[in-house]
Amino acid sequence: MRVIVASENPVKVAATRDAFTTLFPEEDIEIIALNVASGVADQPVSDAETRQGAANRAGNARTELPDADFWVGLEGGIEVIDDQLTAFAWMHVCGRNGFASQARTPSLPLPPGVKALVDEGLELGEANDRVFSTLNSKQGGGAFGLLTGGRLTRESVYAQTVLLALMPFANELYPHSAV
Repeated sequence: MRVIVASENPVKVAATRDAFTTLFPEEDIEIIALNVASGVADQPVSDAETRQGAANRAGNARTELPDADFWVGLEGGIEVIDDQLTAFAWMHVCGRNGFASQARTPSLPLPPGVKALVDEGLELGEANDRVFSTLNSKQGGGAFGLLTGGRLTRESVYAQTVLLALMPFANELYPHSAV
C-alpha cells in the first residue's frame, strides 16, 4: 500500500504511519512525504480554512504523485471561541477510487499568553515556543504535549484522527470501503 503524506513534517508523517499500520497491520505500507501547498494561510484561523487546507494538501499531493493508494492532508489551525484561542487540526484522506473522508481533532484551549502572541501576528508554533521556552515544538509534541505534560502529543492526537478519517475505507458499513 502506497500512502502519500502531503507534508514533510516528521510529526505528520509519523502520525500517518501509525494510523495506517494500526488499521492495516497485514499490509506492507510505504509512506512517502511530499511537501505541497495548502492553498490557505500559513496559520489558518478558522475551522473552515483549516479543513480546506487539509483537503487542498491531499488533492495537491494526488496531482503531483498520482500513483498511490491514499493521499493524506493534515492541517493544523486555530480559532477564537468566546475569547478563548483553541488549536485543532483536520485530516483529509483521499483514496484511489476518488472517495475522500475527513476527521477533526479535539479542540485544545490555549493559554492567554499564547493568544496574546498570536494576536500580535505570530504563528501558533512560534507563540508556543516563546511561552513554553521550547524550540520547534510543532515538530515535536506541539501544544498538546506541552500542555498535557506529554500525556497527549501532537503526533498521538493526529494519529488517532487520521485513523478516524480512514474508517470509511476499512469498514464494510460504509459504501466506499475499498481496501
